[in-house]
Amino acid sequence: MKGKIIKSTGSWYQVLELETNKIFEARIRGKFKLIKTRLTNPLAVGDFVEFQLEQDDIAWITKIEPRTNYLIRKSVNLSKEAHIIASNIDLACFIFTLKHPETSLGFLDRFLACCEAYNIKPLILFNKIDVLYEEEIEIVKDVEFLYQEIGYDTLEISSYSRLNLDQLQELLKDRTSVFFGHSGCGKSTLVNALQPGLNLKTSEISDTHLKGKHTTTFAQMHFWDFGGNVIDTPGVREFAMIDIEKEEVQHYFPEIFKKREECKFHNCLHINEPKCAVIDALETEEIQHSRYATYIKLMEEAEEASQK
Repeated sequence: MKGKIIKSTGSWYQVLELETNKIFEARIRGKFKLIKTRLTNPLAVGDFVEFQLEQDDIAWITKIEPRTNYLIRKSVNLSKEAHIIASNIDLACFIFTLKHPETSLGFLDRFLACCEAYNIKPLILFNKIDVLYEEEIEIVKDVEFLYQEIGYDTLEISSYSRLNLDQLQELLKDRTSVFFGHSGCGKSTLVNALQPGLNLKTSEISDTHLKGKHTTTFAQMHFWDFGGNVIDTPGVREFAMIDIEKEEVQHYFPEIFKKREECKFHNCLHINEPKCAVIDALETEEIQHSRYATYIKLMEEAEEASQK
């Protein structure tokens, strides 16, 4: 039988049988070869699998179909490196909030680099627009313009005033999407606004640290009445790229990769090489310093990983 993983708690899974849409509780039979040896989980929500039924309708998963793509996060368990968040994604939506909580550009850039690395289409959602003052809205529009110039799709939204939610529904329709952002950015509230009746648990922002409290503790797929589905995930603190060479990192920053052709040396890493077009573009702000800082950080991480 063939199915799709729609919920993962770590040891048990829920699998949706593709022909009948019946849901079964499932476990893994045998050992699966992980994509990379440093991943902690063999199965993720979004995976297509083969399974067998035994007594009491318990499903035993016997095979994972090849993934078209996946996103991973750094594992909380320091003895492992990374954990697959979701797989077979059509659209990855990053929810950016200027405040309550404040979203760092470095976190957004890391997310976008991961989307580039694993061939996933991103969409940046600027959320909670309705709670911003006029000067704060101008800041958001500046950030939005910065990423539009690079080539990324963006949309300003609000779950409460329903700003542009109809437009967002059209983008999500008949696709498998996933929402990311800092805890408290409004992921669950947005899902509830798009699909009334789901009643996903939401929480207030912590007054002490102005950070969100985690409300989602495991990944689960929810289905839209208007077609398609969304994978709801726990708040991700840091995205990861594993088994990537430092020379590859520039491939995942479109504006840096485009400029490399103008560098004097074809193998330029854009750090301190002479006649580097990327360094020149930094000085003219054609390339943003915040983006370049994330690029250097990912280069350093790739270098460290290669020495382990």
